[in-house]
Amino acid sequence: MPAIEIYTTRTCPFCLRAKSLLDQKGASYSEIDVGADPSVRAEMTQRANGKRTVPQIFVGDTHVGGCDDLFALDRAGKLDPLLKGAA
Repeated sequence: MPAIEIYTTRTCPFCLRAKSLLDQKGASYSEIDVGADPSVRAEMTQRANGKRTVPQIFVGDTHVGGCDDLFALDRAGKLDPLLKGAA
């Protein structure tokens, strides 16, 4: 089953909101801090099709996007099925 990965920085309020939503859903995820290592941010940017902002959220091979994208998926009723596939 696919893993959930979230690229974050320590001080990002949008990262905290995204993690909070995932926590509410009972989803376990790996957090990757891009703040200290430019090569990790470069890896994230490449995976996220050029997006440099955090968070960038991946569920398996699916690039969800950022915090707003995660909440939009939830409002559309599409987040739970995606997370169930990753559980």
